[in-house]
Amino acid sequence: MAKKTAAAKKSRLQKIPLEQHGLTRERILPCALKVTDTLQQGGFAAFIVGGAVRDLLLGRTPKDFDVATNATPEQVHALFRRSRIIGRRFRLVHVMCGADTIEVSTFRSNGLVTEDDDDRATDATGRIVRDNVFGNQEDDAERRDFTVNALYYDPTSQEIWDYRGGVADIERKTLRMIGDPATRYREDPIRMLRAARFAAKLDFKIDEATRAPVAELADLLENVPPSRLFDEMLKLLLSGHALRGVHQLRAEGLHHGILPLLDTILAQPEGERFITAALHNTDLRVQAGKPVSPAFLFATLLWHELQSDYKARIAAGTKPAPALFEAMDTVLDRQRERLAVPRRLDGTMKEIWSMQARFEQRSGSRPYRLLPHPRFRAGYDFLLLRAQSGEVAQELGDWWTTFQDASEETRAAMLLPETQGAPKRRRKRGKKPALASEPAGEA
Repeated sequence: MAKKTAAAKKSRLQKIPLEQHGLTRERILPCALKVTDTLQQGGFAAFIVGGAVRDLLLGRTPKDFDVATNATPEQVHALFRRSRIIGRRFRLVHVMCGADTIEVSTFRSNGLVTEDDDDRATDATGRIVRDNVFGNQEDDAERRDFTVNALYYDPTSQEIWDYRGGVADIERKTLRMIGDPATRYREDPIRMLRAARFAAKLDFKIDEATRAPVAELADLLENVPPSRLFDEMLKLLLSGHALRGVHQLRAEGLHHGILPLLDTILAQPEGERFITAALHNTDLRVQAGKPVSPAFLFATLLWHELQSDYKARIAAGTKPAPALFEAMDTVLDRQRERLAVPRRLDGTMKEIWSMQARFEQRSGSRPYRLLPHPRFRAGYDFLLLRAQSGEVAQELGDWWTTFQDASEETRAAMLLPETQGAPKRRRKRGKKPALASEPAGEA
């Protein structure tokens, strides 16, 4: 094993007692307590770790409770009947208790290993592509990204073990990288996006030494698989602080190559109003515990790029319908080169986009035919965002808000007269169109 760096030598473990931090065992998810208690009873060390400890100290409810231990994945798996070993780059164990799942990781090395170690591999840029080297608890703290995420809570003693001053940084509301930031970013460029996401989510300032290398190293994100970029962007967009997060990305210069369209959109008043309204509404839904559709979210982010491509095709003489569908495919393929938006979202996004022109048609039987569309609510919510941003008249959104819940008599009175020369289509008699269901939660 190579010698420890100067940074590792300077680390000093602080065991902070309950009377100082006030975090009691009762605030831990019962399933997480069961995991730590079982591991400790089996003779192993076990701690609640990372973001859960950070969020509890901030008075927030953690999304997940993760556990770190000196037991190997195989030893953890042997202790829990309802568990499974997962992962390739990082081998982890998922332990299930009812509807709850606790992720258990083995203490890992801080990377100070011999060059011929087959369990740790990097690519030409220094990015870690495999890392299954186990270590002790201090090693594990050293390899974590930020000091506020390197905190360990022992539910038995109710102490917080702090190797890198994370509790003090929480009190200072500061996000600080552990180790040399440039080296850590080269190991995993996603850490640059995580810095922006955590700063936005926690309302922390990024330590200057942590921020400094980002401008120079942002291009390293081009070496990250598009699927990992998508996962990280989705975490940011569904964090409940997406609006602040996108602006943080832009402030750090990290949006280039990921969502480069944001640079253009946010520089245009109309585009900025639309994106701001979409992300603000998304944040409100997440904070209220309501579901959010990723398809709807990316439909909003790509809308103005779609409009630009569509208008260019119309100007080149392409008819509206084929121009729209060609623009949809082009925009999605172009974005997928850098951000692996799953193809399963394409259908919903295209339906939301293609419905927008149909909302303009408010005469004859057209509005009745649109109401039972399976994506009506998503398309309607999208229309409201366009009205809110000033892209279309507010009157259009208000008309559909009234029409969908109105009586048949009121609906008939609301219909606009047919345009002269427009072909009339006979409306088939039958059951009345169903009303739109409960909001789909997309906006």
